[in-house]
Amino acid sequence: MRKFLIPAVLVAAALSCQAPTPQEPTPMKPQKIVVYQVFTRLFGNTNTTNKPWGTKEENGVGKFNDFTDTALEEIKKLGVSHIWYTGVPHHGVIGDFPEIGVSSDDPDVIKGRAGSPYAVRDYYQVNPDLAVDVTKRMEEFEALIARTHKNGMKVIIDIVPNHVSRYYEGKNNPAGVRDFGADDDKTVEYHKNNNFYYIPGKAFSVPESKNNYLPLGGEKHPLSDGKFEENPAKWTGNGSRLAQPDFYDWYETVKINYGVSPDGKKDFAELPAGADSLNWNAHHDFWQGKEVPDSWKKFKDVTQFWLGKGVDGFRFDMAEMVPVEFWSYLNSHIKMTNPEAFILAEVYNPSLYRDYIRKGKMDYLYDKVELYDTLKHIMQGHGSTDNLVPILAGLKDIEHHMLHFLENHDEQRIASPEFAGNPWKAMPAMVVSATVSTSPTMIYFGQEVGEPGAEDAGFGDPSRTSIFDYIGVPQHQKWMNGGKFDGGLLSANEKALRNYYSEVLNFTRNSSALMGEYLDLHAYNRSLNPDYNNKAFAFARWDDSQKLIVVTNFDEFQSVKTTLKLSPELLKAWNLESGEREIKEVMFGKKKTTLRVTKEGAEIDLEFGPWESAVFEIN
Repeated sequence: MRKFLIPAVLVAAALSCQAPTPQEPTPMKPQKIVVYQVFTRLFGNTNTTNKPWGTKEENGVGKFNDFTDTALEEIKKLGVSHIWYTGVPHHGVIGDFPEIGVSSDDPDVIKGRAGSPYAVRDYYQVNPDLAVDVTKRMEEFEALIARTHKNGMKVIIDIVPNHVSRYYEGKNNPAGVRDFGADDDKTVEYHKNNNFYYIPGKAFSVPESKNNYLPLGGEKHPLSDGKFEENPAKWTGNGSRLAQPDFYDWYETVKINYGVSPDGKKDFAELPAGADSLNWNAHHDFWQGKEVPDSWKKFKDVTQFWLGKGVDGFRFDMAEMVPVEFWSYLNSHIKMTNPEAFILAEVYNPSLYRDYIRKGKMDYLYDKVELYDTLKHIMQGHGSTDNLVPILAGLKDIEHHMLHFLENHDEQRIASPEFAGNPWKAMPAMVVSATVSTSPTMIYFGQEVGEPGAEDAGFGDPSRTSIFDYIGVPQHQKWMNGGKFDGGLLSANEKALRNYYSEVLNFTRNSSALMGEYLDLHAYNRSLNPDYNNKAFAFARWDDSQKLIVVTNFDEFQSVKTTLKLSPELLKAWNLESGEREIKEVMFGKKKTTLRVTKEGAEIDLEFGPWESAVFEIN
């Protein structure tokens, strides 16, 4: 089969009395950030049963304690600086935990058996499924934070400001903290200090099922009766104002009210003119003494609680559905507590990027709809590298803030037939994604060993590893090797793939040039060089101490043999001396070629195979 056949060249390459006011940190040595997203419930699960709609007893469930020092050491070796532990806060699950007084959620308003991590039930506790001893579940997570720090990495968790579980129950609130909705006036649709929006006079109705869907796959359950008590009904998480939302609405969640009335009026202060140029200290100062909606305060308290536990940052779900003024308030408070906190947000509307970065004080946003989607099309064989040029140019002013990825829990696995069918097709894209900007790079657990996400998990569909079900992750389990975390069950091909990721990510962490300047070489060569096509991509990266030329070949079948021309703009910036010299490939260390500099210009002889990439250093 050709599906997992890889070119030999790739295998070769892979083998004080008063605390001072916090200030904006000044980095000593800028370094690329590499985020490892891991679905916490799935990571340590060694069970291979994978029964659709299986229980945790049948299919297994991973624990905090599965992240041993050995596991964390191996993750660190990939080049990882931050671990995003997805699904940590206590969300709705099907199952009773009598020892902690937690009863099962209702299957009629839960997606899957294990539940969505984005339907948080209690923001001041962790998912009991993740603990060996549920009575000590927070202690087990605190120990994981400490282990992660000991192994030289930082901890990120999810916060979901736009919505909470349909059934929110704060059983672990700190003193003085009231539950979401506890003090709401439910007789009105909207009030500034209500935490939810209501539909007075109407009770909630469970959505009508579509596509023959049955909760728990049709399994009998005492709460599975097509009913859920909620009167009056609340707006649904995605903004539906129907007492009976649609089946495709986020019916397992309810929308948080941030002081925006149903007609769009904002019941809070507007940011001052020029706020987009002010630092987070100034934003924090702006909000002092101003009355803000109750929901703002609640989420400030939530994030401060987790910072107090040692969490180093947050990934914010569906941030663009929440007003940017709230983010100014929240993020400036986070930075006052921890100036180096890592703040990542999910924003999919490019027209909003700059407001959420500059006014909302987000560190990083997903680069999904532009870079990711374009790279996906190229990997699938029907996209052109020409399309990368305007995207990168258009994001130049905010490039540092646009986090790059090729997989996450929302997207299809690269190795799935629905995406690329072969994880090696991602290698050129991985090199481009990781080296083309100063922004962080993120990979999703299992990506580095070619996980295809092929399981029929129940609620979760194949091509994506399910976040709703108790399931195993086969390729990842092979690397995990029963808790040895040594890749002992991986094939030579799969080991080579993981080694390739390690080579790329570690290079990005250690290259100073990748935190420096960028110049496109693609458009210049497309206009002058007939041997350089729209399956290749080339650019330059540099700083005062390092000069790099990055070249990739996205073609699955054809080699590239060309003479890459360096643009006059680059020659001026680099001030290269005339003459001929040998240059070496430095990411994988397997190639050499010749750079020629004359009065007429400069050029590099290139020859590399399908899916091959190279990074040449110019001395």
